[in-house]
Amino acid sequence: MDSAASPAQYTVSPEEAGVRLDHYLAAKLPELSRSRVQALIKEGHARLEGNAVKPSEKVRAGNQVLLEIPAPTPAAGVAAEEIALSILYEDADLIVLDKPAGMVVHPAAGNPGGTVVNALLHHCGALSVIGGEERPGIVHRLDKDTSGCLVVAKNDLAHQHLSREFAQRKVSKIYLALASGRLPRPSATITAPIARHPVHRKKMAVVERGRTAKTDFRRLKELPGPAVLLECTLHTGRTHQIRVHLKHLGNPLLGDALYGKRGVYPRQMLHAWKLGFTHPRTGERLAFEAPIPEDFRQFGAIP
Repeated sequence: MDSAASPAQYTVSPEEAGVRLDHYLAAKLPELSRSRVQALIKEGHARLEGNAVKPSEKVRAGNQVLLEIPAPTPAAGVAAEEIALSILYEDADLIVLDKPAGMVVHPAAGNPGGTVVNALLHHCGALSVIGGEERPGIVHRLDKDTSGCLVVAKNDLAHQHLSREFAQRKVSKIYLALASGRLPRPSATITAPIARHPVHRKKMAVVERGRTAKTDFRRLKELPGPAVLLECTLHTGRTHQIRVHLKHLGNPLLGDALYGKRGVYPRQMLHAWKLGFTHPRTGERLAFEAPIPEDFRQFGAIP
């Protein structure tokens, strides 16, 4: 076996006997996903009574189990780059960033470098591996031109927990949006379903048989233009959800060339203002707020 960062040794109790080795180790090490445990066993990092075995091997009472966990390594093929980050919070499990507008979250076609992932690999050394080689640590994403709160997982425990929180809609997500026109009411809730646009494949649209999507809008301030500053609370996380719902509402996001017009605005005027979730290890409820960006302030879009 290769050298390990944290060898773990266990003795199987009578109550634990009869289960598969991968299930046994996954229960002992909840910070690792079962697929990760299986991969470690197949790679020869586990020993049952001193022998390398398959993940499906059954453990018996009194068996000695050893698992050596290799030190994490940066994602293959993704370069660590020394790029400044605005960090709102960091601990051993996760990091919360204030992502600037114009920065892509992870490498993809057309954006091989200069991303949040490249910067984090330099800052952290390694991230959770569940997201794959090009998306280590990435639990959720923000569009390139959207600024604000972004949480990234440093290990599999955090990644699994945060993914569940997002899937079960337990994460609080509040955005600021600078939209065109006026709202006839102080607030509105849009529940229009969203799917890929039937013709323009780069766009999403309100589609009758689309996926459920719900956004609450609250008017914070009316501005010249006419324009309106909105607080947007996401109850679901569909691609381009706020942008599509604002278009459906008749108040497209200002600066959004895909769903409206760029105009005089430097980018789509959307900011992930507040983010809240439960910490994967402590169970504490955490809440973060990304400062209002300067381009919002230039247009008077301050709550």
